Amino acid sequence: MSPVDDPHELGPVLLRAQGIHKTYRGVGDALHILRGVDLELREGEMLAITGASGSGKSTLLHVLGTLDRPDEGTVEFGGKELFRMGEVELARFRNRNLGFVFQFHHLLPEFTALENVMMPGMIQRKLPGECERRARELLEEVGLAPRADHKPDELSGGEQQRVALARSLFSNPKVVLADEPSGNLDPESARRLHQLMYTLARRYRQCWVVVTHNEELARLADTQCRIQDGILATTPNAPKAL
Repeated sequence: MSPVDDPHELGPVLLRAQGIHKTYRGVGDALHILRGVDLELREGEMLAITGASGSGKSTLLHVLGTLDRPDEGTVEFGGKELFRMGEVELARFRNRNLGFVFQFHHLLPEFTALENVMMPGMIQRKLPGECERRARELLEEVGLAPRADHKPDELSGGEQQRVALARSLFSNPKVVLADEPSGNLDPESARRLHQLMYTLARRYRQCWVVVTHNEELARLADTQCRIQDGILATTPNAPKAL
């Protein structure tokens, strides 16, 4: 990753969703979760998605991350419609362009912080030396270089989540999708994680989409979107002075 000259200037539209509908059909009545959602995301932007439990926040995140296909609508990345791709091509797209951070860090307990961050590169069969250099760079970025050789159970909750964050950035994704990333953290650890995510989004022109119930994180974002009754309402936040 290379930092940009002006980290406070948002870039062009990177990801665009139009007319997204998603319905889940079970034994009972069909549940229409998303009802014509439109959304534009720019380079360097942090966008927070809020809403009541079951409102469709995670569903929208999964559609944006191509983990779930919409019933109607399109998602474009760099002008290319993603759901015209087959599953193999979509998986390749995700590996190259998207990063994911979840509420639970999902670190492998038998591996060190360094080895956990290296894992995406090892799966891609990159050279071990290249993977280690990249992982150490990322641990430095998230303030955990001295903890590289510690296993997850030797790290605090906030440190574990920062390792997971570093791992999600291994392939230098254009878009990072985070689902309640600070949901299990104490207030101070959550605050530090929020500030780190915002700083990384600006510095590296990454687009961050964060599903959250945390009001502080939602206010920190450039834009807040609230889902209610399957409809997305967007509200720009005031500019940040960092």
